[in-house]
Amino acid sequence: MLKRLLGKLHDFRLLPVFVIISMVIGVAIGKWYGISDFALTPPIDAIKSIFHGTYEFNVPNTIVLGVVVGLFMMMYPAMANIRFEDLGKATRSPKQLLIVAFFNYAIAPFFMLLLAKIFLSGEPDLYTGLVLYGLAPCIAMVIVFTYLSAGSGPLAIILVALNSIIQMILIPVYAKLLLGGVHFDVWVVGESVLLYLGIPLVAGMLTRFLGVKRFGEEWFHKLKFYLDTLSIVGLLFTLIVMFALKGDLILKKPMFIVQLAIPMTLFFWTMFVVVYLVGWKLRLNYKDAVAVGFNATGRDFEIAIAIAITAFNPTVALATVIGPLIEVPVMLALVWFAKKTEYKLFKGRE
Repeated sequence: MLKRLLGKLHDFRLLPVFVIISMVIGVAIGKWYGISDFALTPPIDAIKSIFHGTYEFNVPNTIVLGVVVGLFMMMYPAMANIRFEDLGKATRSPKQLLIVAFFNYAIAPFFMLLLAKIFLSGEPDLYTGLVLYGLAPCIAMVIVFTYLSAGSGPLAIILVALNSIIQMILIPVYAKLLLGGVHFDVWVVGESVLLYLGIPLVAGMLTRFLGVKRFGEEWFHKLKFYLDTLSIVGLLFTLIVMFALKGDLILKKPMFIVQLAIPMTLFFWTMFVVVYLVGWKLRLNYKDAVAVGFNATGRDFEIAIAIAITAFNPTVALATVIGPLIEVPVMLALVWFAKKTEYKLFKGRE
């Protein structure tokens, strides 16, 4: 009975319903508690303050920690499902690596800058927030979207690792180039890599290695159903948390959301479709094309928020916080798009 109910979460046709319900619950929580009125602690700083004994346990700050929990719930199953012996094969994919590097660092920041100029030139704070959001490629959730669309998990991890290294070097350069004198702690990038990628990666590796070694591959195959369920629950939980953080603002200033939603939606759809079709044109198989597409599309909202909080005013920070509220639903739509076009575009490719 329980397994049948959980199986409903695996029905991709029902996922949009669950997503909408999660967003409504999040908005209701945010409205009930007026969370936007509180000064929120960034998740990484919150974890540090817990260890230092200076953390203030209240509703909004606890909900902020929910972002960390939700992302782990999503990332851990994706990592555990990867056969890590396949990672070596993924490193031997120069074409895929070059596509992602080109679109992430030669196209994406400047495309987002162009959209900011077109749609937000009269709103300097929103303009700055949108440009910040385009600076860094995602280092966590793209693995989940690749996983949900049945793409190549090992390749996604290699691409994320590549982005993690490159962005530590290039983010200060792009911030200076596109926004002028911006000062922030670049090590926040390394901390994000450890928190959102490193910990789930180690946990997933240990689960697969120790589980298969002790109980066998068949046991792990049965476990996979529950891991997949955990990932979807984590996604819905993360949506609730993210929308709770700005739920009251969404109701008070819906046009504020729309102003950012239009250029962001154009960015995500354009980037993914273009890179996905480039992969198809270059004869990649579906699994690799999806991994390349999501890794060149997703943005690192954690880094954008951290820079905005430390180097800009609260309105700029607010614009970056709204980013993932738009990104996650749009990326889920792109998962649907990829799965719908797989057979037509990639039939016969292995």
